[in-house]
Amino acid sequence: MKKLSILFLLVFVCKLSAQNERVITVAVPFLTIAADARASGMGDLGVATSTDGYSQQWNPAKFAFAEQKIGIALSYTPYLESIITDIALLSASYYNKIDEQSAFAFSLRYFTLGEIELRQFANDPGTVAKPNEFALDGSYALKLSPTFSMSVGGRFISSNLRLPQNGEADSQAATSFAIDISGYYRSREKLYNSFDGRWRAGFNISNIGGKIQYDEGGQENFLPANLRFGVGFDFILDQDNVIGITSEFNKLLVPTPRDFDNDGDIDIDDNDAYQQIGFASGIFNSFSDAPDGFSEELKELTWALGAEYTYQDAFMLRTGYFNESEEKGSRKFFTLGAGFKFKAAQIDLSYLFSTAQVRNPLENTLRFSLTFNLGEEYLNE
Repeated sequence: MKKLSILFLLVFVCKLSAQNERVITVAVPFLTIAADARASGMGDLGVATSTDGYSQQWNPAKFAFAEQKIGIALSYTPYLESIITDIALLSASYYNKIDEQSAFAFSLRYFTLGEIELRQFANDPGTVAKPNEFALDGSYALKLSPTFSMSVGGRFISSNLRLPQNGEADSQAATSFAIDISGYYRSREKLYNSFDGRWRAGFNISNIGGKIQYDEGGQENFLPANLRFGVGFDFILDQDNVIGITSEFNKLLVPTPRDFDNDGDIDIDDNDAYQQIGFASGIFNSFSDAPDGFSEELKELTWALGAEYTYQDAFMLRTGYFNESEEKGSRKFFTLGAGFKFKAAQIDLSYLFSTAQVRNPLENTLRFSLTFNLGEEYLNE
């Protein structure tokens, strides 16, 4: 049973990775999955887009620019739907503007792997296990000027992936804490030749925290610490038509696996030198530790480009593209999305088309999000 538990963990931790010896693997990779249909409809980006109810995952500093006092958001993302139907990511968010300058927010992301029936022998009564993970977030955002805000956030992470052993009904979840630091810039509208325009930019350093450990005295796994930054521009054609273009880059702040002992084999599970790297030193070294130097560091950057067309603030069309090096995971996909807003409620949908040989777990999956914007309005001029 112990071997089964360890195998299950390794398969889950590596599920987003291609079969390549220098792909960076992390624990709790569900934190890197786009939890809402708006962001996933634009190529899995959101650090520099306009504020919405799901900004907690992408850039909570955007909440200071929210245009209504309260936002409540719910989303559902099926995972590996073509293989199994009870694996999914569920998300809920809530933000509240304290005043025109500040806001606070909370969110919950819950990843369930459904039910797994375990048997030692074919005729044994089955034991049902329900592996799951969740993250509970809180953040505070403050405008430092009319065009720039910053936010700090905290996150409690629980990962219960161990399967019961020796007849035990439950197993202890691995836990960790992490913090986020983010910033957001939104310029004032500026008149151009035939349209008005507005610049947007943002960054988010997320999941900064200690390693997570599943077994006492066992291997420690890095959290998916990540640097996300992007820039965007809104083409305000008239009062009814707006086109937003956004680009985004991501860099995992996790050490690159490499051959420390020069035996020709890269194995992060048995490599003592890799395990001894602390999370803080790993963050700083992640910019310069790739064995092939700067060229390989560039391959560890992912990029995405997305577009959103909004008509009368009631109907939205979206598309995007996400790209990752073939040597670092080979996630490449196009996305499509749409949104419909009626009074205080908005529903968003998205769909993903993989363009890589490595099949994406979210391929051919329709994702849903529902948002409610309530209370008084803020102009944010």
